[in-house]
Amino acid sequence: MSPILKTVLGITLLLGVAAGGYWFGAQRTDTSAAITSSERKPLYYRNPMGLPDTSPVPKKDSMGMDYIPVYAGEETEDKEGFSVSAAKVQKLGVQSEAAAMRELGRSLRLNARIATDEQRLYTLAPKFEGWVEKLYVNTTGQRVRKGEPLFEVYSPELVSALRELELAKRGLAELKDADAAAQQSMQRLVEASAARLKNWDVAGAQLNGDRVTYHAPANGIVLEKMAVEGMRFMPGEKLYRIADLSTLWAIADVAEQELAGLRLGSDAQVTVDAYPGRTFTGKVDFIYPTLNEMTRTVQVRIVLPNADGALKPAMYAHAQIATGKPSKVLTIPTSAVIDSGTQQTVLLRLDEGRFAPRAVTLGQRSDDYVEVSDGLTEGEQVVTRANFLLDSESNLQAAFSGMGDTPAPQKAKTVGHSATGVLEEEYGDGSVSITHEPIPSLKWPSMTMDFALANPSLAANVKPGSAIEFEIVERGQGEWVVTKLNAKETAHAEHSH
Repeated sequence: MSPILKTVLGITLLLGVAAGGYWFGAQRTDTSAAITSSERKPLYYRNPMGLPDTSPVPKKDSMGMDYIPVYAGEETEDKEGFSVSAAKVQKLGVQSEAAAMRELGRSLRLNARIATDEQRLYTLAPKFEGWVEKLYVNTTGQRVRKGEPLFEVYSPELVSALRELELAKRGLAELKDADAAAQQSMQRLVEASAARLKNWDVAGAQLNGDRVTYHAPANGIVLEKMAVEGMRFMPGEKLYRIADLSTLWAIADVAEQELAGLRLGSDAQVTVDAYPGRTFTGKVDFIYPTLNEMTRTVQVRIVLPNADGALKPAMYAHAQIATGKPSKVLTIPTSAVIDSGTQQTVLLRLDEGRFAPRAVTLGQRSDDYVEVSDGLTEGEQVVTRANFLLDSESNLQAAFSGMGDTPAPQKAKTVGHSATGVLEEEYGDGSVSITHEPIPSLKWPSMTMDFALANPSLAANVKPGSAIEFEIVERGQGEWVVTKLNAKETAHAEHSH
């Protein structure tokens, strides 16, 4: 073989090896790039505010925020809850507290009024006709002691009855040696005279000549004094009204739905505006058997000692009644509960900047804490401050719809429908009134409707009466929410760029 031919064959062989190596290297590089590209290709894009809607391609939400890519291995991430930036959490002043076991004692706070103890009221009303001869107690409000003389009266009828009793007793004594029949007859006369005086309530009255003196039946205060010296009174006419104020009642009105927790003997704390900082302690001794049909309340009676006379009848008061015995239960602060009326929800703090709504079942309450009978476990962190702001910030109503058993990446009800119209009015509750043109995708004719705003800032720069372009989505059965809203001039200007 000639040298020239050998040289050509060598060069050809070298070129073949080089080309093969280049091809192999290129193939390896392309394969690695393909694998790397496949590994980093997003499966889908999720809503940045935690709403239960996704997109197969990159997009922005109604506030211009980019949807977040979700890669392989991250599909299970963020199944629960929503994210809020650390700066936003700090700005809102979010605070949280762990659910913990506490002894929870419940109490009722009620309005009440101080009243006289009806069992310690005394009225003096003679049952015979007579005249008031002399007053020993002649001032309303005067304090009297049991047995103290009050007034002196003259009554011919009463004097006659007293004389008759004295004569009957004297005759019975003189007939001690007479036969049994005479003694029995005189004894019956004595008993009849004594019964007559007893029926007149003067059995214990003192006879002073032909005058009778009445005495105070108990310690107390003269609430009313109608007697005047020299006046004539008729049978049953009230002359004095005396009350023992050493014990008083506080009458409180309890709503019918709170009655189940009330017990006789329960401790009660009563305060009055006249003595700030002072508390009077009593006990519930009676629950009235009737309900006020107008106020739907039942009266409860609290017995209060009043040895120093500080409390006065007819004072307004505030009562706090303990209901039930304290028991150790799982509790959270009352401020953590978001109550829609039909459902009670709390916000769980999963980690820094991540929150999730959780439906809970509540039990008994105290002033600061409420029992959680279902929905939480001990140690879980719940938001106690700014939870309503987080609700508004993250559109929790949409997040709640993602709490069902079957998660769905994209549902037909989240498809947006574009339309044009006129902004009629913006309400303060985050909704607007729009007169829109026909919407072919929904087969709607022109009409004026109210829509909720996904975010109140959507209509911040649009004045009522402006022509607008907007987009709506259906977030619930018959619930349409505006996700985009622009003045028509602004929209045209944006397209021109």
